[in-house]
Amino acid sequence: MSDTVTVSLPTPRGTKAVTVSYARVGTGEPLLLLHGIGHHRQAWDPVIPILAAERDVIAVDLPGFGASPALPEGLTHDLPTVVPLLGALCEALGIERPHVAGNSLGGLLALELGREKLVRSVTALSPAGFWSPVERRYAFGLLIAMRQTARRIPLPVVERLSRSVAGRTVLTSTIYARPGRRSPDAVVAETLALAHAEGFAETLRAGTNVQFTDDIPTLPVTVAWGTRDRLLIRRQGVRAKQIIPRARLVRLPGCGHVPMNDDPALVARVILDGSR
Repeated sequence: MSDTVTVSLPTPRGTKAVTVSYARVGTGEPLLLLHGIGHHRQAWDPVIPILAAERDVIAVDLPGFGASPALPEGLTHDLPTVVPLLGALCEALGIERPHVAGNSLGGLLALELGREKLVRSVTALSPAGFWSPVERRYAFGLLIAMRQTARRIPLPVVERLSRSVAGRTVLTSTIYARPGRRSPDAVVAETLALAHAEGFAETLRAGTNVQFTDDIPTLPVTVAWGTRDRLLIRRQGVRAKQIIPRARLVRLPGCGHVPMNDDPALVARVILDGSR
């Protein structure tokens, strides 16, 4: 079950109301989960049952993705807007400095929340922002191609493809190393989420000049990378370790760019260990 919360953000033309969809389950210290561009909070479904046994888990649909509407006029889908929005979201939910785990764009947001000292620990799974210019162009090209494919394939074809491992591989092998493990319904839902993501184009544009360059010396930080990540290649994890020297760098064997599906037990353990 999902819920929504509405927070107010300042703009040059006055305060704007922003509504965010989220799901909350479990008990323990709060843990905020942030998905990647074009995805939705259900990307975390494979690990949530494990995490919820030890954490109060809040999985968020970022603005313009999943069930969260795009930002209103006057607000931009970029880091200077979304990071304070997530801080306001936590405040509205009565959460003070949660742990945070994020994947891809969500990993970058998690690191930014850590840099701003809005969280108590950070786990970043294949985070954006550690690319070279060539690697960024490559990743953005793949993302644009995935988006175009999701928008062009008729829904009956998506549904038919999702029923076989080969079809799920066609639809999702860019982000999953083991696409056969994703359920047909989940593949259909995330293909639709990518096709309908209102915030996709603006978020991608805002990422053109993004580079994470700051150390986070005062918080526990874990950076984890799948050995079979085809979108953000794993040498970017070495760069992340150079920039955040105290970070724990974890290798995720056999995992792709969205590792929660490929090895839920391993990813959940990495998140729990990083949020002690």
